[in-house]
Amino acid sequence: MQKRMQLRGNLMLLLTAMIWGSGFVAQSAGMDYVGPFTMQACRFLLSALVLLPIIALRDRTGKSVNRPVTREEKKGLLVRGSVCGVLLFVSTSFQQFGLMYTTVGKSGFITTMYIILVPFLGLFVKLRVKLMNWVCAVLALVGLYLLCAGGEGLSAVNTGDWLTLLCAVFFACHILFIDRACHDLDGVRLSCVQFFTASALSILPMLLLEKPSLAAVTSAWLPIVYAGVFSGGVGYTLQILGQQLVAPTLASMILSLESVFAVLFGWILLHQALSARELLGCLVIFIAIVIAQLPSKDTSAA
Repeated sequence: MQKRMQLRGNLMLLLTAMIWGSGFVAQSAGMDYVGPFTMQACRFLLSALVLLPIIALRDRTGKSVNRPVTREEKKGLLVRGSVCGVLLFVSTSFQQFGLMYTTVGKSGFITTMYIILVPFLGLFVKLRVKLMNWVCAVLALVGLYLLCAGGEGLSAVNTGDWLTLLCAVFFACHILFIDRACHDLDGVRLSCVQFFTASALSILPMLLLEKPSLAAVTSAWLPIVYAGVFSGGVGYTLQILGQQLVAPTLASMILSLESVFAVLFGWILLHQALSARELLGCLVIFIAIVIAQLPSKDTSAA
């Protein structure tokens, strides 16, 4: 019975990685019709709306964890959820603009670099960086060089790659903030608040810098719905359910396959093939990411 439940959890997380990986295609395809900020405003609003009935259902069935009751708890959720929303808005803005200049597959792997960056950003909050983290960082940099520059040097790295790397930095900040400041909050409610915040922050630049129209949004309905409903609501819910049945290390490794699916779907749906050198870079980055998530000896001993 336990093995069956673990298999069920593994499949949920694998489906999550597949949904998130294909979400890069939706983000890229959506910008054929609307601007980056319009895409973000719509997708994050949909993600937040999808989570509302999930929150209600979890409350009704008694499955909500750390549900805010007092006024202070509700204020804490709103404040910290808003900070998460700001970080999410900044990171996805860099990612969305990056997709205008780079391929879906490269974006997927560069974004996943946040797993390598988290320990180093943790230095600012006095977290210790282990030797294996340094090894993984060097490996990831080698992979990043092969993926983006090759033998032509840093001048070959395009604007989209740099923007996506900045996205990875802010995603790492986002994860670090959640780990340090949001562990006592209801995860689904926190996500809902951050989605509403990210959507609201996208509206002003959307109105100032773009020319959104109902016709354009209607034309982009499929990528917007996929990115908003599936990558946001469905993907997040599957992640929560799957991680309840699977060990954290295995769960994080399965979710890392998001980058692999990004390459696969970019090739199948957008015909964005990577060269042999770029694929080697992807492989090196993926190895670094997997090693970075392996439990250390002191952790396993505990």
